[in-house]
Amino acid sequence: MTTNERRVTGSLIDSPLLNRELSWIEFNSRVLDEALDPTQPLLERLKFLSIFSTNLDEFFMVRVSGLKEQLESNPMTLSPDGLSPASQLRQISDRLHTLLDLQMRCLLKQVLPGLEKHDVRIVPYSSLTKSQRDEMRSFFNERIFPVLTPLSVDPSHPFPYISNISMNLGTLVVPEKPENGDEPRFARVKLPPNVPRLIPINGDGYSFVLLEQIMAVHIDALFPGMRILECQPFRITRDADIEIEEDEAGDLLKTVEQQLRQRRFGFGVRLEVAAGMSPHMVKLLCASLELEEQDVYTVDGPINIPDLMSLYKLDLPELKDVPFTPTTPPILRASETIFDAIRNQDILLHHPYESFAPVVEFLLQAARDPNVQAIKQTLYRVGKDSPIVEALIEAAEQGKQVAVLVELKARFDEENNIQWARRLEKAGVHVVYGLIGLKTHAKIALVVRQEKNALRRYVHLGTGNYNPVTARIYTDLGFFTADQDFGADASDLFNYLTGYSRQVRYRKLLVAPVNLRKTMTEMIRREIANHQKGLPSGIMAKFNSFTDTGLIEEMYAASREGVPIDLIIRGISCLRPGLPGRSETIRVGSIVGRFLEHSRIYRFINGGNEEIYMGSADLMNRNLDRRVETLFPIEDVKLRERIVREILDPALLDNVKMRWLQSDGSYLRPRNTDEKTFSFQDALLKPALLGAEF
Repeated sequence: MTTNERRVTGSLIDSPLLNRELSWIEFNSRVLDEALDPTQPLLERLKFLSIFSTNLDEFFMVRVSGLKEQLESNPMTLSPDGLSPASQLRQISDRLHTLLDLQMRCLLKQVLPGLEKHDVRIVPYSSLTKSQRDEMRSFFNERIFPVLTPLSVDPSHPFPYISNISMNLGTLVVPEKPENGDEPRFARVKLPPNVPRLIPINGDGYSFVLLEQIMAVHIDALFPGMRILECQPFRITRDADIEIEEDEAGDLLKTVEQQLRQRRFGFGVRLEVAAGMSPHMVKLLCASLELEEQDVYTVDGPINIPDLMSLYKLDLPELKDVPFTPTTPPILRASETIFDAIRNQDILLHHPYESFAPVVEFLLQAARDPNVQAIKQTLYRVGKDSPIVEALIEAAEQGKQVAVLVELKARFDEENNIQWARRLEKAGVHVVYGLIGLKTHAKIALVVRQEKNALRRYVHLGTGNYNPVTARIYTDLGFFTADQDFGADASDLFNYLTGYSRQVRYRKLLVAPVNLRKTMTEMIRREIANHQKGLPSGIMAKFNSFTDTGLIEEMYAASREGVPIDLIIRGISCLRPGLPGRSETIRVGSIVGRFLEHSRIYRFINGGNEEIYMGSADLMNRNLDRRVETLFPIEDVKLRERIVREILDPALLDNVKMRWLQSDGSYLRPRNTDEKTFSFQDALLKPALLGAEF
C-alpha cells in the first residue's frame, strides 16, 4: 500500500490534520442530512436541497478552481495534511458523486412525490393534454422564442462562450437533406434568465412544467431546414474567485467592478449534464471546455435544484416550519429610548430567537436624535433593501457625521456592496473601503451622543452581519454597551480603519491582525498552566471553521496536558479529535439544524475566573492574519451565565441535530439510547413560539 493510499476520510492516515476541502464537503453533507430528515416539512427539505447545491456552486467557483490552478502551476504542492492537488480533486469528485446521487434520490423519490400529495406537481411535458400543449406552444412563441439566440459551432463559428452557472440546451443538428460530408453540428441555446424555470399550467392548481422541456419540444423553430438529433440541458461552473492587486489599484471600487465583469469569463471547473446526454455530446463539451471526466456530473433529474425554490413561495404553511415572532428584551420595551436602555446595562441579543429590530432601531434613533453627533459602522454583507443603510443615509441627510466602511471584497456580495457604497457617498456619508491587503470582517457600530456636558459612546458588536434577512435564518449574537473602554476601543478601531492610525493596543477588544492570535494563544496556554497547578481549567468554543494549524497545535498541546476541550464547529474542522497522545481530551461536534448555527463564542475556565469572548472571527488563518476581526469580552456575570446556560451547555446535550467528529474525519450521530431526545434549537425556539421571554 502506497503512502497516498493510506487514507482516512479527508487526510493521510498519519497526518495530525484533516483535509480542509474534504472536511467542507462533510459539512455540506450535514446540510444534506437536513433535507433527508423525513420529520422535516416538505418545503423545508426542498430548501436544504437548494442550500446544498448553492453551497456547492461557491465551493467549485472558489475552492476547486484554486486546486485546479495549483495543479497547473505547482502540482507537487501538498496541503497541510499531505495531499496533492490531484489527490484532493480526485477525492472531491468521488465523494460528491455519491452525495449528489443521494440528493437527487431525495428530490425525486421523497420530496416531489410528497409534494404531489398536496397537489404540487412538476409535470413532464409528455403528459400534458392537447390544450395544455397548445398553451405552452403559445407561451414559447410569445415569451421565449423572441429572446433566444442559438450559437452554432463550425469552422466559421468557434465554440461559444458559455457564462458561469447559466442553464443551457446543447443540440446536435443535421440538414434535413444532408449532402456528402455533412456531419452533425453542435449548437448551444441559453435558457433566458428572465423567464421562470417553472412555468405554471393554468387551471391545474400548483402544476408546473420545466422551462427546458418546453424549449426542447419547440427547439426546431430555431433551426428551420435542420433535423434535431439531440437536445439536452447542461450547466457549466467557472472559476469566480476575484484576485485584486490592491497596491496597484488606484480606485478600489472601479477595480472591483472591472474584476466582477471578468468573473463570468473564468475557466471551467465543473460540467453538469442531463442523464440522457449522449457520450458524443459530453465528450464534445469536455474537449471544448477543457474539462476531464472527473469534472463531469451527470444529473438524473432537474439540473440546478435552487431554481425549484419558487415552490417555497406557495401559500402552503403546512409544508413549512411553524413561524414564530422573535422576542424583545423587556428593558428595551420599557425604556423611552434605546440609549436609555443601553446606558442602564449591557444588553445581549440572541438572534433569531430575539429580534434584530433593536439593532435597526439603534441606528434609526441615532439618525433622528438631535443629540447624536456621529455614527460609524462596518458593513460586510447587508443584503438588498437594507434598512441599516437607509438609516445611515438618513443620518447623513440630517447633518450628522457618518463614516461607513463598506467591504467591497465580500465574496459574491461585491456588486451589491458597490451599489450601497455609491448611494452612501451620494448622501454625503464618508465611505471607505478598508485596508490594503485586509478584508474588514468585524461587525461593529459606534454612536457618539452629546449628553449634558460630555460625549457618550454607544457600541454595538456582533457575531453576524448587519442584515435583517439573514438574522432570521442564522443564529447570531449581538451586544450593546455604553462602557467607556469599549467606546474608546471602538473609536481607536475606526481610526485604524479610516485613517493612518497604527493602533496596536486595545483596552478590551481583541482585534485581528493586531492582537487576536497572540491573545488567543496566551489564553490556551494559560489553561495548560492552570491545569498543571490543579486549578479549574477547560476550553469550550462554538464557531464555524477551524483550519489554523498554529492554533490547532496549541489545542493539541493543551489536550496532551489533560485540559478538557469541547468544540462545536458547524463547518470545517482540520483538527482531528481523539488521537491517542495528541487530542484525547478534545471533542468536536457539529450542529446545522433549522437556523444554520453561525454564532462565535470562546469560553476559557481560567482557574475559576471564567472569561467569554464573542465576535466575528473563526479560527482560520485568513481571519487571524488577513482580516480585520473583533472579539469582545462579556464581563457581566449574568450575561456570561446566560450564554453558558442558554447556548454552550445545551448545545453539548443535543442528541437530535448534533453530529460528533471522529478521528478519521467522519461524523456520527449520538448513539441511540433510551434517554429523552433533546434538540438545542427547538428548546431555544419554544419561548419565541409561545411569545415568552428568555
